[in-house]
Amino acid sequence: MTFSDQSGSAVRFEWGEEAVRSLAPHCDAVVIVDVLSFSTATDVALGRGGVVFPYRWKDESAHRFAARHGALLASRERKAGGYSLSPASLATLPPGSRLVLPSPNGATLSVLAQQAGAQVFTACLRNAPAVAAYIGARYRCMLVVAADERWQGGTLRPAVEDLWGAGAVISELYSGESHGNDRPTCSPEARAATDAFLAVQSRLPDALAACSSGRELIERGSGEDLAWAAAFGVSGAVPLLQGGAYCSASR
Repeated sequence: MTFSDQSGSAVRFEWGEEAVRSLAPHCDAVVIVDVLSFSTATDVALGRGGVVFPYRWKDESAHRFAARHGALLASRERKAGGYSLSPASLATLPPGSRLVLPSPNGATLSVLAQQAGAQVFTACLRNAPAVAAYIGARYRCMLVVAADERWQGGTLRPAVEDLWGAGAVISELYSGESHGNDRPTCSPEARAATDAFLAVQSRLPDALAACSSGRELIERGSGEDLAWAAAFGVSGAVPLLQGGAYCSASR
């Protein structure tokens, strides 16, 4: 434990892989937030009655992994047709589907968090209230991790949409609706994420379209995914990582 572990706070917030490695072993529950688009795609897939296997690499090993689990493999490219990280592509996923969803960010953090021994969830703007209500009623110490993007050199590029998504979860945890007057203590980092979300809550579609990741999706012809990602609170799915796959947690 160090000065950076946010100890003493029930709700903690940090960024990326190092946060998972350093803080997850000391928390009961870890929530991975990758709004554009692993977490949003997972929410849509579970809403269709599917399960999602997070996978770290977008290479040939993903084909072997999918075959081993009797699962469909999402395409590497959003516009290639079929299922992919595009939430819109999963709108017609057949109920009961098993889907491998490779992602260097959200999926990677999910795998690392599970290895740390915590209960692992993933959340986005669509299901932030549902995830917060579930974990707030069951766990004492919670870590919310904003995924990230990468600069060309491989270093972390904080993605503001993940900050907003994390803040959405934390704001619901702290709202008191699930706790009465027994609100959890939030670290300053967690409070900052909440403030960032509240600043854009009333204009999420415009904010997502204007941020760097949103502009990239629009430029690549996947702007329709932004509407799926910006639909705050429309989903009751609570994706819990069990046996290597995200499935809907039992209420």
